[in-house]
Amino acid sequence: MPELRVGDRRWSVTPGTNLLDALNDAGMSVPYSCRAGSCHACMVRCVIGEPLDAAPEALDSERRGQGWRLSCQCQVAGDLAVEVFDPLRDGLPATVVGADWLSPSVLRLRLNPERPLRYRVGQHLLLWTENGVARPYSLASVPGDDPFLEFHIDCLRSGAFADVARTLKNGDPIRLGELQGGALRYDPDWQDRPLLLLAAGTGLAPLWGVLREALRQDHQGDIRVLHLARDAQEHYLTGPLSELAARHSNLSVESIEGSGFAAVLGELRVTSRQTIALVCGSPTSVEAFSKRLFITGLPRGQVLSDEFVERG
Repeated sequence: MPELRVGDRRWSVTPGTNLLDALNDAGMSVPYSCRAGSCHACMVRCVIGEPLDAAPEALDSERRGQGWRLSCQCQVAGDLAVEVFDPLRDGLPATVVGADWLSPSVLRLRLNPERPLRYRVGQHLLLWTENGVARPYSLASVPGDDPFLEFHIDCLRSGAFADVARTLKNGDPIRLGELQGGALRYDPDWQDRPLLLLAAGTGLAPLWGVLREALRQDHQGDIRVLHLARDAQEHYLTGPLSELAARHSNLSVESIEGSGFAAVLGELRVTSRQTIALVCGSPTSVEAFSKRLFITGLPRGQVLSDEFVERG
């Protein structure tokens, strides 16, 4: 059977075993979130040998050339030695410069990285706590406009990352891991087309960045924002969104509570087949929004979506 090695640890595994499972079953505590090759939390570096990789395109050529692989997408085929991502060695140091509550369950976290980070709206960034818990979160900030990196953390339920996030205060250290593309973005070529931004819960975070980027680039088409939340208290950006709508005649904002979701969904229409729809939230809400858009006749290529997997 193939031998798997991490540092001084060596053990045998069954051929075809998922690499992430093999590492965690042996107590390596490799973090993960989506298990779909999207979050990049489970990266390991192969130093000897090569696993079978089901998603080689998920990492850029530079990362792959350095030996990094997404362990959730790999199977052990032969002898393999790997290094687990070490945030102290491989991560970018950052400092908490803001931790305040936007609603009873949504924490706004603002970070100042040790060195500037080049990113675009809609991307995800892996956050590492000091005790080694990692989760990917969408950026809510806008490069060039905001002097910090902003994230909206749903702390309703207890979880390894959320429990630490609740205790963070200004000056606390945190580490930044892999920056990922994400499906959501703003394209200047859309300037004259209607935009439909559909968010559930903290799925509003990346769309808040996309919206501000669109307005910064003087978007000319109509922009409609719908935010689905559990209750009225959880419409956590109502004030800032209303202020933007008051300044931009092409922007409209609607708040939806869970009890009224079915009715709003049934009435959802697009005003033009040129509409670009961006959808973000839980898998259930993303599927519901997207299905309705397809029924109304919006082409699939004009619906961009990101799903948030709840894992604390």
